[in-house]
Amino acid sequence: MTIKILLADDHKIILDGLRSLLEKSPSCAVVGTAADGLTAVRLARDAAPDLVIIDVSMPGLNGIEATRRILEASPRTRVIMLSMHADGRYISEALKSGASGYLLKESAFQELSAAIREVMAGRTFLSRAITDIVVKDYLCHLERQGSGVFSILSPREREVLQLLAEGLATKEIAARLSISAKTVETRRAQIMEKLDIHSIAELTKYAIREGITSL
Repeated sequence: MTIKILLADDHKIILDGLRSLLEKSPSCAVVGTAADGLTAVRLARDAAPDLVIIDVSMPGLNGIEATRRILEASPRTRVIMLSMHADGRYISEALKSGASGYLLKESAFQELSAAIREVMAGRTFLSRAITDIVVKDYLCHLERQGSGVFSILSPREREVLQLLAEGLATKEIAARLSISAKTVETRRAQIMEKLDIHSIAELTKYAIREGITSL
């Protein structure tokens, strides 16, 4: 199957270079090129490409907004974004817009080839150089949300919660964790206060819902 590709970049040397490289592949056919975002949207509507490879920074309409418009008109089209920016904000907005891939312009052509294969198979592809950035941003986002059990309770409180939910008595929990029964009772009170839950039955339901125990 031949992949119909639309290229969009305001730097002619990059546009021509990409076109030349892609046209050497028997599985790729470049059906159009654009030097600005609005033209990319129009050509995508007219040519119905399988894949759009678009620069994030484009005149008239940037690549992120252009991607939103392209996918609104043609949800089956895949989009790979090219950028000089290894910034979490750009990556996040690119993925939110519906892009399936994000590559740095410094990437080798082999990485673009791999991205095309992955994206056309329905998967997401990120440059190796930015995967750490994405993971760190995701972890920071989770910390800011702070609504799950792993944010609300301390590790020791989660241990006590699990054993309470699994039906162990105070003395059994104390022995299992090598702490005093009084400490277990204190932890249980802290857990109930933090979660605003005031019965073992409700604690058990909460622990199951949050994946603390599978009972």
